[in-house]
Amino acid sequence: MLPPSPKKSPQKELGFSHAFLQCADLILPWLTPQELANVSLTCTTLHRAAHSITLYRSLDASRSFENFPIPFHNTVDQYPYAYFFYTPSQIIPSSSSLNRQIWGPSSSQALVLPESGSSDAEMGCALDSMDPLGGSWVSVMDESGCECERCEKVSEDNVIGCPCMELEGEEGMGIRSECGPSCGCRLECGNRLSQRGIQVQLKIVKDVRKGWGLYAAQWIQQGQFICEYSGELLTTKEARRRQQIYDKLASDDHFSSALLVVREHLPSGNACLRINIDATRAGNVARFINHSCDGGNLSTVLVRSSGALLPRLCFFASKDIKEGEELTFSYGEIRVQPKGSKCFCGSFSCLGTLPSEHT
Repeated sequence: MLPPSPKKSPQKELGFSHAFLQCADLILPWLTPQELANVSLTCTTLHRAAHSITLYRSLDASRSFENFPIPFHNTVDQYPYAYFFYTPSQIIPSSSSLNRQIWGPSSSQALVLPESGSSDAEMGCALDSMDPLGGSWVSVMDESGCECERCEKVSEDNVIGCPCMELEGEEGMGIRSECGPSCGCRLECGNRLSQRGIQVQLKIVKDVRKGWGLYAAQWIQQGQFICEYSGELLTTKEARRRQQIYDKLASDDHFSSALLVVREHLPSGNACLRINIDATRAGNVARFINHSCDGGNLSTVLVRSSGALLPRLCFFASKDIKEGEELTFSYGEIRVQPKGSKCFCGSFSCLGTLPSEHT
């Protein structure tokens, strides 16, 4: 007969429980929704911890990167939020394989961890990086920039003002020039409209037909900056490879890609700059903006910052937008294909099929 097990003192049980919760607080924010759901089934304590993280994630898609929380609202199904890696700007993917981003109450920054088997150097690089994917921000091409203290198109004495503003495109071209990293002005400069993060309150709402969509959580005035389309900057070869994969997955109603191809026609007229931005795996809230065949209520503008290597695709309100109204824009021309995704924009000019890129 086995001797009775020694009884644990209340102090030891309390200490063990506290240590257990501390470990859970450190580990659970790194888990995917499926992993989190599996862990929640193991015991009551982890169920409560997992529920807390799920609630936290549903309250802010931006992981505190933006000026306001951007919550999810879903009354359609049992999925309270969409899981993706958040980056507030364009990034160049890292050569190392990264597949984790922290998202929970204990995360002050959205960092990533390399897969198991990565070297110590890769681990250190990932933890030190400010980029949510462990890649690198788009770098500055040169040191050109203005030396203005207050940037204006024309100064008070009618002298030509900030040289950065001279680069602005003609009206209607969808091109805007802003001061850049090498300029003497600060972030408060009036010519850095798209560089101060999202300044309007937004929310992400699930629709029974369209899936997730981005909505205004306040009244937005025509001309206001909404957000940048951020994600992974890809080579054309990689973009084509991914698009082939996404086309095959498009038959699944639960999959939606966010690979956007931007073409900028250069002044010579003989060349076109192609920019491939993939927000399918990593991006910001712009990945939830749906298509509208009538052009929607957003205008797309290519913003060039002085000294920056590439322009950024930004969204501005093309008209006054009411609180609770969905934010939409046109994805481009319709490409007829047998397995094209259906369009549910609901506009009077709806063509029935979503535009897709000729990769």
